[in-house]
Amino acid sequence: MIAQSRPFGQRYAFVVVAVIFFCLLIAAGLRSAPSVMMVPLEESFGWRRDVTSWAASVGILLYGLTGPFAAALMERIGLRRTLLGALLVMSASTVLSLFMTQPWHLFITWGVFSGIGSGAVASVLGATIVNRWFKTNRGLMMGLMSASSATGMLVFLPVIASLAQSGGWKPVAIAVAIATAALIPFVLLLVPERPASIGQVRYGADANDVPPVSPASQGNFLAHTLNTLRRAAGTRVFWYLFATFFICGFTTNGLVGTHLIAFCGDMGIPEVQAAGLLSLMGIFDLIGTTLSGWLTDRFDPRKLLGVYYAIRGLSLIYLPYSGFSGTSLIIFAVLYGLDWIATVPPTLRLANEAFGDRSGPIVFGWIVAGHQIGAAAAAAFGGTMRELQGNYELAFLIAGMTGIAAACISLLINTSRPAFEPEPQMV
Repeated sequence: MIAQSRPFGQRYAFVVVAVIFFCLLIAAGLRSAPSVMMVPLEESFGWRRDVTSWAASVGILLYGLTGPFAAALMERIGLRRTLLGALLVMSASTVLSLFMTQPWHLFITWGVFSGIGSGAVASVLGATIVNRWFKTNRGLMMGLMSASSATGMLVFLPVIASLAQSGGWKPVAIAVAIATAALIPFVLLLVPERPASIGQVRYGADANDVPPVSPASQGNFLAHTLNTLRRAAGTRVFWYLFATFFICGFTTNGLVGTHLIAFCGDMGIPEVQAAGLLSLMGIFDLIGTTLSGWLTDRFDPRKLLGVYYAIRGLSLIYLPYSGFSGTSLIIFAVLYGLDWIATVPPTLRLANEAFGDRSGPIVFGWIVAGHQIGAAAAAAFGGTMRELQGNYELAFLIAGMTGIAAACISLLINTSRPAFEPEPQMV
């Protein structure tokens, strides 16, 4: 196969990162849309908060469970094909939701199909790109791509909240469908399969660099994905990372991402103003996650995780007692926002150290599945607690305490030696 040359030499890797950044950004916008649709759906169809919360939790759960299989599928049929298919599924499912009239329609469109589609455009995509295109600066690059979810909130939430407030839930679905479909030509034109496809090596590597080849590139990718889980599940480090990322999802996407706007609504704060609060958090997370990537290249990732989870837990405990004044909410947005996704770069580094560059992305996909299982549990838990108690206070306090627990677990992680022997290199 003749390599197609591209400009910028090794630096073309940054073009790829830019396109993937926007893909991750739009996927984050899709996943955050149910938080602003919750009240309009209740007003349009009379669906209770716990019904829409369960639909959101299905989407979050499948978003996570899809990740490890998507990572293996990227190796088996190609990253470009997997990504393009995922974007098509995301756009089509959002369009189909415009015709929904029953709760199960919401479960199928915004739960099942959007969850599966966006699950392939998630952290595992970023991890695969980092491992394929970079020999150095991996922490910083993963930090930048992880920050795309924060930027997704920053760009999308005020817009879709305004659309929801003025026109209901349908304009939100239309906006998400258009934004997702618009990415397809950029992926087709600007994202090669790997550096060798354009006659290059990984950024920071010398001309003789031979990137690792995943065993998932040949054979049954489903069997390989499950076998990787079986082998990783026999190690203590996997369960420590899985547990901390479960709590990460429980305290971010699941609770705050799904219920903060509704919580603010209960306290008399309008949707657009509450979405502005999430956007402010997005600004500080963009800073915090990028800085976290830089720190991950230089410091012990276990200690970084300990600090991040402790700050998050304390900020969640603080929120119900903040009084929801303008000043107190800004304090919360800064403290919480700085480490919303800051946990991703150190977690990926620990996974690569423990499981190697070849198995690391798939193992990381399973760890991300833990993140989304936690997020799905929190989305359903928050809605259920709201229906049972009439408020969200206890839900946020419990989430804060789990953050403190995750800080302690992080310090127990040990990656000083490989967690398991790598599988034979395929040739």
